[in-house]
Amino acid sequence: MSRMDELTGFAHVYDGERLSGASAGPAGRATAVLLHGAGNGSKERLLPFLTDFAARGCRALAFDFSGHGDSTGALAESSLRRRYEQAVAVLDAHAPADDPLVLVGFSMSGQTVADLVRHYGPRVAAVGLCAPAVYAPEAWEVPFGTGDSRFSELIRTPDSWRHSPALEALRSYEGRAVLAVPGNDTVIPPAVTEAVQEALSVRGRPTRLELPAADHFLGLWFRDHAEDRRAFVTALLDGRLPGRPPAVSGIGDHTGEA
Repeated sequence: MSRMDELTGFAHVYDGERLSGASAGPAGRATAVLLHGAGNGSKERLLPFLTDFAARGCRALAFDFSGHGDSTGALAESSLRRRYEQAVAVLDAHAPADDPLVLVGFSMSGQTVADLVRHYGPRVAAVGLCAPAVYAPEAWEVPFGTGDSRFSELIRTPDSWRHSPALEALRSYEGRAVLAVPGNDTVIPPAVTEAVQEALSVRGRPTRLELPAADHFLGLWFRDHAEDRRAFVTALLDGRLPGRPPAVSGIGDHTGEA
């Protein structure tokens, strides 16, 4: 590992919680943020991404949402709104203000990426969604609680996700996007994945990365499959999957593009 690719730990205090993070790489080309999913998700499985982005001349960071990994807080007290607010706080503090953003979200953080797209607008240069989830607007501020919580009731309501503001945000997004789709996803219904792809296709430039042997937990898959992980990074930064012709110019050529 070169010095530029080395990981540096950081802590960010927000709303009474200490959020544990790690970063790598220089400022200048873009800043990529990797957002883990729910349950026992954490930044640890995403750390190889940081060195891959750094090797491509990008700054990259990942952090544990409150109640996860090495961060403080209780998971049951968290919410989609709190995850969004924590992501904004970390990005504003640790991403150079002039860097375009590459937003990568796993599972539940598909919703968070869409929320960040709405917030940062034209600064977002690329979006990566890995087995993404989107949620009904009523679920955004409700604490996660435990398995029998109001949040669980809301997200288990059939087709409640179809009115998600996340889909609206993705329909308005005009930049590059990569949708990573596992072949064996027992968590995200296929209709959700197709709705996300359709939303990205309205104005954006989406690429679909099929991973036939993978299950829902793509953070673990990418951690253990470096070739797939680097293909995902290449598609985000260069607009192409390895073996395909370039679709668009590199991020460095259009840093202000949405």
